[in-house]
Amino acid sequence: MDASKLRRQIASQAARLMYERQESEYYRAKMKAARRLCRGWVKPADLPSNAEIRDEVQSLARMFEGDARLDNLREMRFAALHTMKLLANFRPRLIGSVLTGHVRRGSDIDIHLFSDSVEPIAATLEREGMFFDIERKEVRKQGENLVYIHVHIRDVYPIELTVYPSDKAHFISKSSITGKAIERMSIRELEIFLEAEYPDADADEELAAAENRVDRFLHYEMLLLPLEHVKQNPRYHPEGDALYHSLQVFELARRESPYDEELLLAALLHDVGKGIDFPDHVAAGLEALGETITERTYWLIEHHMEAHALLDGSIGARAKRRLQQSENFEDLLLLGKCDEGGRQIGMQVLEVDEAIDYLRDLARECGEW
Repeated sequence: MDASKLRRQIASQAARLMYERQESEYYRAKMKAARRLCRGWVKPADLPSNAEIRDEVQSLARMFEGDARLDNLREMRFAALHTMKLLANFRPRLIGSVLTGHVRRGSDIDIHLFSDSVEPIAATLEREGMFFDIERKEVRKQGENLVYIHVHIRDVYPIELTVYPSDKAHFISKSSITGKAIERMSIRELEIFLEAEYPDADADEELAAAENRVDRFLHYEMLLLPLEHVKQNPRYHPEGDALYHSLQVFELARRESPYDEELLLAALLHDVGKGIDFPDHVAAGLEALGETITERTYWLIEHHMEAHALLDGSIGARAKRRLQQSENFEDLLLLGKCDEGGRQIGMQVLEVDEAIDYLRDLARECGEW
């Protein structure tokens, strides 16, 4: 095969892997793509550059997302500034796609921090009530294996913090894409940039909005976690606590309708009210969920208890006709079947954060950041 053609094909395959988030590192993406195409060793000279792969990723974003990929860029930049101000003690620098504008669906806000320990960073995030995970990741770069410390903050827009030793704060790294000094901005530099980029924006209002913006998925997680301590009548729920039951119902619904976010949310959240007001759990749950769910999800949760009466035939004729008038009637029956099926001892289910991540990824795939 012609070397230039092979190079283009590897770049295209690697870009697809990165766009679909099967890989996050350029090196791993290009090596996997090369192995798939060549089924053997590939000369380094035949591998595409990171810049070529990035261009292909952007082409995919333009093709599948159009201008919508830029809709949230302004919010993401002010969210970055808000986070950087919270972490000002660690000399934050904004880098990556949110700075350059090369965003796509699901892009992270990438920030570099400088500290000899990740613990004070974690303490700051905990004090702010933020949800995060710490990852120590081995990456092959420039022929050697390096270990990077990443802090992944789960927020409306996902944030990845990369922690470097404090003595690296003034070290200018080269971009693996352009080969030039990596583009980065301090808090003050970002403030000046945003003033020029968005002259109509009120910075204080934008920062307040970033602070008050609610991540509905974290809200769901906070409502679900107390269910682990809600014990149920073993006669009807031999599986145990209400959280395990909810995760079972979610799993069964996922098997039947893996891409229906509204139905899956109803399956996962139908019993969250049991952690608030057990006897009146439906009303309590709906009130707690508020406007974070759609009308369809609301309706399914509102009537999920009646689904049991539908399935066992004990519901009255008038009530049945009323429910049948809804276009979501068949989905209500499915939810009822999953609710009844989710009472098994020892069933394999996802963890809460895994279920939430599944729904978050599904929302992103549907164009909702």
